[in-house]
Amino acid sequence: MTRLFNDPSQFADEMIEGFAAAASRWVQAAPGGVVRSTRADEPTVALVVGGGSGHYPAFGGLVGPGLAHGAAMGNLFASPSAQQVYAIAKQADQGQGVLLSYGNYAGDVLHFDQAQERLRAEGIDVRTVTVTDDIWSAPKERLEQRRGIAGDLAVFKTAGAAAEAGYDIDGVERIAQTANARTRSFGVAFSGCTLPGASEPLFTVPEGKMAVGLGIHGEPGIDEVDVPTADELAQLFVDKLLDEVPDGVEVEGARVVPLLNGLGSVKYEEMFVVYRRVHALLEERGLTIVEPEVGELCTSFDMAGVSLTLLWLDEELERLWCAPADSAGFRKGSVAPQQQADAVDAAVDEQEVPESTAESRDAAHVIAAALAAVADAIDDAAEELGHMDSVAGDGDHGIGMQRGSRAGSTAATAAVHAGAGAQTTLERAADAWSDRAGGTSGAIWGEMLRTLGRHVGDDRHVTAQTVADGVVAAKDAVMAFGKAKVGDKTMVDAIVPFADDLARRIADGQRLRDAWGHSAGVADEAAQETAALAATLGRAKSHGDKSIGTPDPGAVSFALICSTIYDVLTTDREQ
Repeated sequence: MTRLFNDPSQFADEMIEGFAAAASRWVQAAPGGVVRSTRADEPTVALVVGGGSGHYPAFGGLVGPGLAHGAAMGNLFASPSAQQVYAIAKQADQGQGVLLSYGNYAGDVLHFDQAQERLRAEGIDVRTVTVTDDIWSAPKERLEQRRGIAGDLAVFKTAGAAAEAGYDIDGVERIAQTANARTRSFGVAFSGCTLPGASEPLFTVPEGKMAVGLGIHGEPGIDEVDVPTADELAQLFVDKLLDEVPDGVEVEGARVVPLLNGLGSVKYEEMFVVYRRVHALLEERGLTIVEPEVGELCTSFDMAGVSLTLLWLDEELERLWCAPADSAGFRKGSVAPQQQADAVDAAVDEQEVPESTAESRDAAHVIAAALAAVADAIDDAAEELGHMDSVAGDGDHGIGMQRGSRAGSTAATAAVHAGAGAQTTLERAADAWSDRAGGTSGAIWGEMLRTLGRHVGDDRHVTAQTVADGVVAAKDAVMAFGKAKVGDKTMVDAIVPFADDLARRIADGQRLRDAWGHSAGVADEAAQETAALAATLGRAKSHGDKSIGTPDPGAVSFALICSTIYDVLTTDREQ
């Protein structure tokens, strides 16, 4: 369990602050994560990696010469926000292009893609390579749907070495794609991990059993088997991974890098016992082993588990894998001396508040009151939301919603005090919510609030029809943004019936308060009905059947927010 923390919602921020102070030889803190504290003599392509916290040395520990130039670091097990990725990429960019690389998870894809679009709009050549090494998360015919686990290191190391060697952006992208295509991983766990402040782990493994095919965000394994001996586990790893040899690779005579990774609380001595047999089994199959690694490379907080990764080399990948690298969490050889980089300016520019009408400012006061009530309601429900999410996901939905709703409320209140109208208040709440929550839900709530803001405006009276039109537009934006549809067991299962019912009732002439109240009930009923569905999207898709019987936490939190807003509307007699 996690014993040392202050406020659980501030754990990731405080961890990053402490890491940057302890690792100042390699990194410096920057808005959104960390960037290098040194620079090479000549500008290079910038490799920016990232993901949720809780995986050290991934991702901040892999920033340094020969590796990444910056890491966007989200909340525990939650993707960094688009703003975090954008800020780190801007800081790391040296004018030669930026490669974004990260594990293939829905929230990360949404946020990194948003940041990429924004960077490209500013003329920066940005490419993306997602890591998809986990063989247990999707079948061979759907490689692009697999998630990234400890194979991140193989991709980051070779791409970082290519950048250090002076490859252009096309070359660095090609190396990352090749490394990902030639990397396979497989993991097991003996116990789950416990997030700061939580009273129990995200999942448990029965005594004497081992979870097979785990994720690195506290997702439970796909199967459970008896705990093997060290040699039997080595045999399982090697057998499974040699069934997954990449296309075009001949096993006999191949050169391979094994990475035996500890997930948080398995001792190095235990891993060496396992690796002893892994090494022998690979050699028995005619493989040549090149510079293996045994240790904690990509962890899952305090999870007891291990994974094996194989990087199948070609001549170029081998040269890049063996090239020097120097970071807080991974070192190889001796890198050339580096110059001290300029200090990062962490100051945040004050935003001007656009002009607005008195009617719009009145609506902004209601919006701020609603968001304050939402933050309180989410605080009360966070533990239960996390429990729902842990059944088939990673258990972070509650804490993510806490961080997002509280940040959104704070930003809305500040906007109102500065004289903002409804649109500006919603947009600033959207940015703060998305930035602090991270993850899929953070991206979605940011998109919904921004879309609603564009419809209500700063320069007009906010009517029931305006709100209904904005809610429908937000529904459409979320479905286009996240690609989910009704029946996928996501927040969309509650958003769609809510928006459609609200639109019908407003069109029939009902007052906003009355229509909203009925539609909130529709959303709650729809959210509860998701218990009968199997998850087909997001991290829970690998455990879809396990989710049957438990409502989707995103749908439940959406319905809770709708009901909370109705309570606020009932106190405002003009609605």
